[in-house]
Amino acid sequence: MMDRPFSARRKTDGLYLVTDRSLCGRRSVEEVVSMAVQGGAAWVQLREKDLATRPFVEEARRLKALLFPLGVPLIINDRLDVVLASEADGIHIGQEDMPYETARRLLGPKAIIGLSVESWEDVVQAQSLDVDYLGVSPVFATPTKMDTKAPWGLEGLTRIRSFSRHFLVAIGGISHENAGAVILAGADRIAVVSAICAASDPCRAARDLCRDIAEAQEKGDLSGAQRERS
Repeated sequence: MMDRPFSARRKTDGLYLVTDRSLCGRRSVEEVVSMAVQGGAAWVQLREKDLATRPFVEEARRLKALLFPLGVPLIINDRLDVVLASEADGIHIGQEDMPYETARRLLGPKAIIGLSVESWEDVVQAQSLDVDYLGVSPVFATPTKMDTKAPWGLEGLTRIRSFSRHFLVAIGGISHENAGAVILAGADRIAVVSAICAASDPCRAARDLCRDIAEAQEKGDLSGAQRERS
């Protein structure tokens, strides 16, 4: 397991891939992940809602072997048993999944733990938790996850940024067209599903998104410096 400090990563490590095998077409999940990482994806979350435990663990182990030499953390969605069996780097949990305190106790202090927030109450309650990041979900409406509440929008994301002490990973309906605006609204990182998994060239899609993130971060830094001088 890699060291935990999610917030200590370079600012350019801003692209977080969440897998969806149904969108990968003829490519395997491993192929898409490999291409995305080549393009600059710096975080990978393996999400498998319909896969049996044994093949889920086997897939996680293959991805771990692929990603570990590259220094890319592997996060497992929801399934703590798969995290432990595959020696993944952490887990992402939702509001109806295992409580954060239980996950931290079982995984230990080095594990990366992310928590989805879908309401303002979730954001407030998370303030007292030592999570590594909040998954702001969804920013925009998305067909890849239908069991969420109303989208936050850019204004909602900015409101969370002004309140929360946590790193924010924005997810939901994010693409090349709006990634920069999401960063400028307050996200530290963006998570995408279909923008990479369904892309004809996942490597190029990741590269374009990384460029969008870097340009927005540079613009945000410049605006901040100008405000400090005024």
